[in-house]
Amino acid sequence: MTIVAQAPRGGLREVLAGRSHPMLLSGAEIERFEDAHRGLFDIFDAHYTKGAHDLRRVTVGEARDLVALGLVGAGMADVEADAFVASLSAGDNLRVRSIALALIGAAFAPDWIDADDGDASEDGEKKNDSPAAPGASDA
Repeated sequence: MTIVAQAPRGGLREVLAGRSHPMLLSGAEIERFEDAHRGLFDIFDAHYTKGAHDLRRVTVGEARDLVALGLVGAGMADVEADAFVASLSAGDNLRVRSIALALIGAAFAPDWIDADDGDASEDGEKKNDSPAAPGASDA
């Protein structure tokens, strides 16, 4: 795989509308989302800890905004990102939702996603030769 095809650390590279796009939620994009909607931890908790029946799950509008902000965080212009996401059909909404949730996970836990292979060992530990994040315990 070439460097161009890799996801940015803490972000994703996803195919939408037949093209590969890097996506990244930085602090600025997270704040923009939270100013317009609600806290990302609400969505993270509802999806990753409460289960699929939690009523606070991500909405279509929130998912589309997260994807647009992810595109902006990776360098796309705001207007271009909004137009691109608006051009997606309703049939793309499940894919957009999946990407939005993966963006949240990547933003909050970038070491969960390994752009090289994403494989985990049999005991569930990530196979990652990169150094631990600052503040990570050695336990």
